[in-house]
Amino acid sequence: MAARRKPTTRRREAITPETMLRVAIYTRRSTDDEHQPYTIEAQTQKLTAYVDSQPGWQITARFTDDASGATLDRPGLTKALAAARAGRFDLLLVYRLDRFSRRIRDLATLMDDLDAAGVHFRSATEPFDTSSPAGRLFVQMLGAFAEFEREVIIDRVINGMERKAAKGEWTHGPRPYGYLVDPDTHRLVPHPDEQHIVKEIFDLYAGTRLGTRAIAAKLNEHGKRTRAGKPWSGHTIGRMLGNRLYLGEVGFRDVTAEYAHPPLVDEDLFNQCQAILEARGEAHSQRAAANSDYDLTGRITCPKCGCKYVGTSATGKLRRYRYYTCFTRARYGSSGCDAARIDADLLDGTVAEGLIDFFRKPDLIIEAVAAERTLRADGADRHQAELDAIAGQISTAEAAVDRYLTAFENGTLDERTCGHRVQDLTRKLDQLRARQDELHQLCHDLPAMPSPKAIDRLRRELAHVLQHGTPGQRKAVIETHVAEIKIQGSTLTPVYKIPLEQLDQDDDGPVETSTGPSFRTMVRVVGRRGLEPRTLRSSKEKEAPP
Repeated sequence: MAARRKPTTRRREAITPETMLRVAIYTRRSTDDEHQPYTIEAQTQKLTAYVDSQPGWQITARFTDDASGATLDRPGLTKALAAARAGRFDLLLVYRLDRFSRRIRDLATLMDDLDAAGVHFRSATEPFDTSSPAGRLFVQMLGAFAEFEREVIIDRVINGMERKAAKGEWTHGPRPYGYLVDPDTHRLVPHPDEQHIVKEIFDLYAGTRLGTRAIAAKLNEHGKRTRAGKPWSGHTIGRMLGNRLYLGEVGFRDVTAEYAHPPLVDEDLFNQCQAILEARGEAHSQRAAANSDYDLTGRITCPKCGCKYVGTSATGKLRRYRYYTCFTRARYGSSGCDAARIDADLLDGTVAEGLIDFFRKPDLIIEAVAAERTLRADGADRHQAELDAIAGQISTAEAAVDRYLTAFENGTLDERTCGHRVQDLTRKLDQLRARQDELHQLCHDLPAMPSPKAIDRLRRELAHVLQHGTPGQRKAVIETHVAEIKIQGSTLTPVYKIPLEQLDQDDDGPVETSTGPSFRTMVRVVGRRGLEPRTLRSSKEKEAPP
């Protein structure tokens, strides 16, 4: 988080009719200029006339941008701020506040920059003067209204999609399997081929003992593929069986329209399938809940298909067997991926023992922290370069959101397209900002060197939780301290995380399981000939020759 700017020590005199001022004018072309009432030329003309009407004012600089007001990454704005800091003008003048910025947070930042430079800010059409506290408050109020207007546009997009749903039109983007979207009515119409497969899925589920995975396997064996051209999965089949879309209904949020399009299954068949789903639902929920008992779910990557391993189980004559299975194999069967399963009980125990043993080696941990400090210091320039690149990507994405919303407001983009594009960009912005926060931490927070006492305290606390804690506590500790398990030939290699916040304490308080600053280090603790259950051995055993 950026530090707050210190209050300026440069004195600013109040603007009076007798004040002699050097004025810089700033104009910005809208991203959709053809639909805007004020072009660059019109803004310049009106600003010039405004300056001429003020005694003692003289234009000494002009700055122009062709960019969205949703971003601060604008060449003209950057030059204007640099000139302000250099003392080249006394007042920055814009035609309207939204020419300067559409975001209250950005507006506050710009006001701070100008205030620190001792520069006044005014709008030719809005009655405020930042030379007074009341004027600065009014600017922030105007900025809040500009941001409010933006939120209103987003609500308008959502309301438009709800209206379309109420009329029975398709609003969810890509077409669902079994249907096409009529370009004239925007309603769903049955796909000539896929509609029969949808009916077959419902018939198989209701008329046979086949489950969702078995139906998916049957479709895959016959060369059938999903709309995206991918193999069928039990998860996809299950979602289709519970989707009321196939009864002719369409909806968005809380709005549902019945008989919006031709149904592909009748209500009796649909209800029969729901009853079977509900009857089998207890077993499904038990399997999902049991997955929380697997400490290393999501920590193992399949060397064949690249998917994560998940917890699975099988019931024998005498007991239940727990495995880690590649997600592709768990969903599509061995035809999707033939990577072998791993004995979960043996791997969980071995990794837990290895984690405790790892923290018995303070010299190794101190050496690793020292190496991490050196690595971060050496990579500071590279991290800063990535930060600069991410800042540009964030600005570009924010500008794109602004363009879509402006186009929707002006009627040049329909609600459905606008809504989906804004949603995609919002997800991208969340990812970019998360990486931005991570890089800020790498650039500015060097890890403190831990003491042997702190390392031993953490080891004792970890041992207590792993040996006596609840499954949830064990899983929390593993998630905090184990980054991943690498599979390399005949070896499983845990990659441990050293929690810097926990090692920066010398007290005897309980170990924290929340995630914080950490880095990874690899320790080979498991070796075996194969991956199948009961061939996995702990590091205490000698590895058999290959």
